[in-house]
Amino acid sequence: MSQSAQELLAELVRFDTTSRYSNLQLIEWARDYLLRLGVEATLTFNDDGGKANLFARIGAPELPVVLLSGHSDVVPVDGQVWDSDPFALTDKGDGRLYGRGSADMKGFIACVLSLAPWFVELAQGGKLRQAIGIALSYDEEVGCLGVGRMIDRLVADGVQVSGCIVGEPTSMQPVIAHKGIAHYLCKVSGRAAHSSLTPQGVNAIEFAARLITHIRKLADAEASFGHRQSLYDVPFTTLQTGTINGGTACNIVPKDCEFMFECRWLPGDSPERFVDSVRDYAATLLLEMREVAPEADVQIQPVVYSPAFESSEDSAVRRIVARLCGCDGGKGVAYTTEAGLFSEAGIACVVLGPGNIEQAHRPDEYIEIEQLRQCLAWLRRLGDELTQEP
Repeated sequence: MSQSAQELLAELVRFDTTSRYSNLQLIEWARDYLLRLGVEATLTFNDDGGKANLFARIGAPELPVVLLSGHSDVVPVDGQVWDSDPFALTDKGDGRLYGRGSADMKGFIACVLSLAPWFVELAQGGKLRQAIGIALSYDEEVGCLGVGRMIDRLVADGVQVSGCIVGEPTSMQPVIAHKGIAHYLCKVSGRAAHSSLTPQGVNAIEFAARLITHIRKLADAEASFGHRQSLYDVPFTTLQTGTINGGTACNIVPKDCEFMFECRWLPGDSPERFVDSVRDYAATLLLEMREVAPEADVQIQPVVYSPAFESSEDSAVRRIVARLCGCDGGKGVAYTTEAGLFSEAGIACVVLGPGNIEQAHRPDEYIEIEQLRQCLAWLRRLGDELTQEP
């Protein structure tokens, strides 16, 4: 059995694995595909069993594993205008394949699965000196929430992982570092009042706005005076407010307001120094709020945390990637991947995959067919590398 990467990508895209939905249909399809090759997969589930990670090993159990890792979930298409069905892979004859997740990152998964029969042949012939691991995760798009359970299972099962290649869309150019990301929910509680009696109320929206302004000042100071690393496309730590909700009517002093803000920090930095500043300012505002309403409150809750990532120059996987790419080093990026969590668990990583990150999350997302070809050729070189004696 052998299917092309394009055929497999069409299969993968047709699964609507938007993060708010289950990914089980895709995971079970991938599990069954691998089982037909004689490869058994291990699934790790979320709390309600509606989502799962998949890990499969191709090669002898005593061999160290090189992981090929991708996330199965995609971002929503809500509010986007597409020229074609986002969940049907479309070839318009322009060298591009259109569909949600085609670049981010089902294209990489399709390439890996299309070469799985060849990897199995190498393993059955006793040629692999390192096993090849296939790792598919859930809920990456909402904060890298799922992959930690797979990592915990790998550790618990004593799987020796020699390195991990996270196949995010990098145009097949190595990414050796990226920022971390953290999201925080801030809930401001004041006191409602008739708008003609504003001194008797505490306007939660206005106090939230003062906090948001403080966050913006922190961001501006970091952009002007903060530490810089030239490796990155955005070379400093950033903060921004992403959502806000509050109030019920214009003639009512709003009792409640909540907003979400994020921090994307450079390796070696920490989001806590910024959040501590927001908490300190919130404490000052709360004194003012409670002069009118003793019940007023401000709560700041962490929602998402995914660590920054920076590969070690002497890691074996980085040397392999550099050699197979014919390059030295790599770049740093502002977006975040699961490499941070793998790395935090002691697994050396490089981020490398087909497609351009600029196409991700957009309407009419696409991947160039040539990028799939380059990825397939690269994975074949990796297979050859893993059959050679050091």
